[in-house]
Amino acid sequence: MSVRKVAMILYRCCWLAFVALVLVDVLAEPLVPFGLVFVPAAAAILIGLLSGRRSRADLVRRPVAEVGPPVTGRWVALNSPADKVPSHGTHGYGQTYAIDVVAEPAEGGRPSFRWLWPVARPNRDFPAFDAPLVAVADGTVVHASDGQRDHLSRNSGPALAYLMLVEASVRDMAGPRRIFGNHIVLDLGDGTYAAYAHLRHGSLRVGAGDTVREGQVIARCGNSGNSTEPHVHFQLMDHPDLDVARGVPFTWRGIGVPANGSAFTAEGAVSTG
Repeated sequence: MSVRKVAMILYRCCWLAFVALVLVDVLAEPLVPFGLVFVPAAAAILIGLLSGRRSRADLVRRPVAEVGPPVTGRWVALNSPADKVPSHGTHGYGQTYAIDVVAEPAEGGRPSFRWLWPVARPNRDFPAFDAPLVAVADGTVVHASDGQRDHLSRNSGPALAYLMLVEASVRDMAGPRRIFGNHIVLDLGDGTYAAYAHLRHGSLRVGAGDTVREGQVIARCGNSGNSTEPHVHFQLMDHPDLDVARGVPFTWRGIGVPANGSAFTAEGAVSTG
């Protein structure tokens, strides 16, 4: 087991220990002096900061990998590595060059963020929900899961506050599986892996060990995991285990890397496999 893997397991254990000590303090007799309750939290924060930084190995930039887009139709980019790196504010979980995309068939064609009401929307209100996701290259499925539910949107002020202050913390303690929600990891060869996150519950068209062809439909877009609305989180990385993976820069064939807020249209052929 690698040092990075051990560190991430210890990180989550420290947060769980902190929560357990707080609950015991509140509901029963304290197990340790009050000040020591915060030691596991401090340790978790330190481990998280160190794990989220780039190591010497990370500083050796890999060549940009050219692959096809993971979607078809008109989409808009969010949290793009074209604007900043790391695009999601952390190098953890292989997210250095990750990108989020939301479907918007026509400008203004998806529900906008609201500060108060409606607090949450059903997923069917968003054009990305149930959109087909396709393999970006020929490869082999390393991991595929779609057992988690699709929750309501978090694209309002109250819902976003709940996500950031409560839900995201709980998911972080549970590990990348709960953060990414239903997800697929493809082995593209040459030590490069593609990850798709927030898939729709029950939408998988492939399983671990299956081979896929570029353009083949492998699942559908959903709203599982740490997600504000139905969208696709896509990234390339150098390892199939999200705990230890490092991000790999990519470009989408015929599109490049769309900047934040920019619309693009993916017109690749789609195969049902």
